[in-house]
Amino acid sequence: MANATPSRLGANNGGADKDALFLKVFSGEVLTAFEQQTIMMDKHQVRTIANGKSAQFPVMGRTTADYHTPGDEILGDSINHSEKVITINDLLLASTFIANIDEAKNHYDVRSVYSREMGIALANQMDKHILQTIIQAANASTPTVTGETDMVGTVITSATSGTVADDLIAAIFDAAQALDEKNVPEDNRYVVVKPEQYYLLANSSKVINVDFGNTGNGSTAAGKVMQVAGINVLKSNNLPTTNITSGVDAGTSTRQAVDASNTTALVFHPSAAGTVKLMDLATESEYDIRRQGTLLVAKYAVGHGVLRNEAAVQIQSA
Repeated sequence: MANATPSRLGANNGGADKDALFLKVFSGEVLTAFEQQTIMMDKHQVRTIANGKSAQFPVMGRTTADYHTPGDEILGDSINHSEKVITINDLLLASTFIANIDEAKNHYDVRSVYSREMGIALANQMDKHILQTIIQAANASTPTVTGETDMVGTVITSATSGTVADDLIAAIFDAAQALDEKNVPEDNRYVVVKPEQYYLLANSSKVINVDFGNTGNGSTAAGKVMQVAGINVLKSNNLPTTNITSGVDAGTSTRQAVDASNTTALVFHPSAAGTVKLMDLATESEYDIRRQGTLLVAKYAVGHGVLRNEAAVQIQSA
């Protein structure tokens, strides 16, 4: 009896690599899950580098205007310069190993589930690190540029901002005022809150009330709120509320370590923080004949850092 000639579903046009097409599906599922889960990637500054361990972001101070006295020589005023350096963290990855025998016995597809979970894990870690970096900016008390006394972060304490909607709203308005006073652009401002505080806002008649011209700002029925004080409202479980000192959350060499205890909201402009990408999100898949299974890996190498302290406001309850 002759041997059968199987159709290898993973082979690309009958090629030698029998998993070539499977890897593309795996990569797509990881990337889709990552993009769906991440809320912060397009809300801060991002730069990609081809090699190296860090990137520099120039920061410049301000100049002033003066009246000219006829006959006096115009010498020009000096503008102070500084820089922010963002260093790449170690390679961060999510992985899983699928044994052939387990996959053969299983009655449903696990690869799609595993790949989605890996994408979500990396996305959540990305969001955590970016939010922690913005809290670092809000707590910065030293100006980036000498002489620019307003280039510092802002922390607003409101004891009941985590439980009373009116107090949280008032604190967000105070944050908007603080950003205005530091000449932070009004467009593309965001406030991130946890679900508990989000639904406090969505259930507030001050935020969702057509009598006050809030048409299109969400609805209590839908459980959605779009803006408070002209600031776009975002909901995330990744907003840190504890003192982060170690582990993956703290980043390589504790670069993202921050005391975020009692945080109820984080208000910021995209200029507050930056991410440098050395290795963007990528996936690998390899069959291990010695272990009779397939190793799936999703990974990236990036770094995060504070850019403009004055563009961040932390609201805390204590």
